[in-house]
Parts: sequence; structure tokens; C-alpha cells
Amino acid sequence: MSSGAFCYSHRVTYAECTLGDHVYHSRYLDILEAARGEFFRQRGTSFLDWQGRGIIFPIIECRLTYKSMARYDDLLDIQVELLQARGVRTQFGYRINRQAGKLVLEAETWHACTDLENRPRRIPEALLALVKDQVSEV
Repeated sequence: MSSGAFCYSHRVTYAECTLGDHVYHSRYLDILEAARGEFFRQRGTSFLDWQGRGIIFPIIECRLTYKSMARYDDLLDIQVELLQARGVRTQFGYRINRQAGKLVLEAETWHACTDLENRPRRIPEALLALVKDQVSEV
């Protein structure tokens, strides 16, 4: 992750945990979604704004590497970085650390830009303009 990655904080809820008191593996995708939404919100837009314009960004691939467990009430720091935005695809990178600095998860997600009928669309120029200073590869 670059030093310019966006940071988002998340407190682990009881509902995200297993009976073994650690975050259930698939819940990390929900946490990444929240962090990605805040990444865009900080830039003055939201997924709902783009949906209103007829554009959505479904995940087409994801990779999660679990490094340690997060538990109920842990405060997590999620770093989000837009690695690529070109054509119809975006790629995000993430690192989740417990507040004490222990690495919990590394992840990447790839998204297609589509219309509401799931037909691929080029990433709108207006969106690229909002993230051009954050993306590693346009």
C-alpha cells in the first residue's frame, strides 16, 4: 500500500463474529464494501449517485489472504487503494490492521463498470477525474 491510501475505521460487531469470537470469513467482504464506499464518499460521490446515473460496479473477482483473526469489539483500520481504473475495470487493494498494528487481512477486488442491465460500460470520465490523483494505473 502506498502512503496515500485512504484509511477507514471499523469496529467489529457481534453480528460479524462466529461462536468462536472471530470475524466470519465472508464478513470481510462487507467490511471492504463499507471501506470502498467511504473511499468514494470522501471524494464527493457515492455508489448511490452512480446508480442514479445508471452505473454500477459489481465485483467480478476477489482475493482475500487472512493473516490473523479480528475479534468482537476490535477497532480495525482499513487501508483502501485504487490500483487500476481503465476501460470497464477497476481494481482495489486493501490492508486491514487491528488498531495495535497487527495485520489481519490483505485483499484485492476487481469490479466491472456496467449499466443497470449489467452491460459493460467504460468508466465515466467524471469518475476518473475524481480519482486520478489516487489511482496507480489509468
